[in-house]
Amino acid sequence: MITANARAVFNPEGPFKLTTIERRDLKPHDVLIEIKYAGICHSDIHTARGDWGPVQYPLVPGHEIAGIVTQVGSEVTKYAVGDRVGVGCMVDSCGECVNCHKGEEQYCLNGNTGTYGAIDRYGQYTQGGYSTHIVVTEDFVVKIPDSLELDVAAPLLCAGITTYSPLRHWGAAPGKKVAVVGLGGLGHMAVKLAHAMGAEVTVLSQTLKKKEDGLRLGADHYYATSDPETFKKLAGSFDLIVNTVSAEIDINAYLSLLALDGTLVNVGAPAEPLPVQVFSLIPHRRSFAGSMIGGIRETQEMLDFCAEHNITPEIEVISANQIDEAWDRVLASDVRYRFVIDISTMEEE
Repeated sequence: MITANARAVFNPEGPFKLTTIERRDLKPHDVLIEIKYAGICHSDIHTARGDWGPVQYPLVPGHEIAGIVTQVGSEVTKYAVGDRVGVGCMVDSCGECVNCHKGEEQYCLNGNTGTYGAIDRYGQYTQGGYSTHIVVTEDFVVKIPDSLELDVAAPLLCAGITTYSPLRHWGAAPGKKVAVVGLGGLGHMAVKLAHAMGAEVTVLSQTLKKKEDGLRLGADHYYATSDPETFKKLAGSFDLIVNTVSAEIDINAYLSLLALDGTLVNVGAPAEPLPVQVFSLIPHRRSFAGSMIGGIRETQEMLDFCAEHNITPEIEVISANQIDEAWDRVLASDVRYRFVIDISTMEEE
């Protein structure tokens, strides 16, 4: 077994503690990655605190991973030692179902294997990127283009693909009007990506305090949802609304902003139900949808798109002993716009 240093939580309340974990010895198609940076995602917090179901502790979160290949299995063909690579929200799938064959492994009918908090095909409990090393089968590793620095590349493995996938699927393009609900870790990436795709982009945020940022990031318009006039003025306006917030909102009010045949897609994942009235959908043939990350092929496509268009997340790099503070700040919406852990600080106290 391969030993890695890591930061783990041992109960829902935390705090993080320095520990060691074991990674499996390399199978023929595995690669060993020395992790350089790991992004902090709101879903790390939801998972570790049991919001989405029971958790086995200790838990090492982290599914926005950027690093360097340091060893490869005997039959690996896609990567070599020294390659700059990333790992996202999943590390395996059945590879046999119709969705896997379509390259949509995130929707594996037999259940894909999460980067942390899951049981892999070898019966081991997966642990994530808040650690120095990880072993992953080569088919679930992506190449980070040379023009992307590793620290900004890390959040693209979740925040980037989570927003890129629905924008591509529902056709963000010139002539399309796209609204982004929330300007946080996901939302700021949705704005940058939709703008690069040529859409007319509007940010819908509770207040106008981030308006200057939103316009700088590529939004054409910015409205406060705390103002009732916003929903009157923008009624029936948008072809696509991407809801990035992980909190309960009045979905029916936002559905009223869709044009004929418009879609509101949820990528934020609140623990609370979001009630939808059917008459919010029927009159204008509107759709309420969900989207979850992207497949490996699409994740590589997203990275290449970001490299081509010079799209990177706005990040704040922290040391490993600042993770607890960073989580508190995420919950308080006090981050612009993604925390990234410098894994070289893992052993610092």
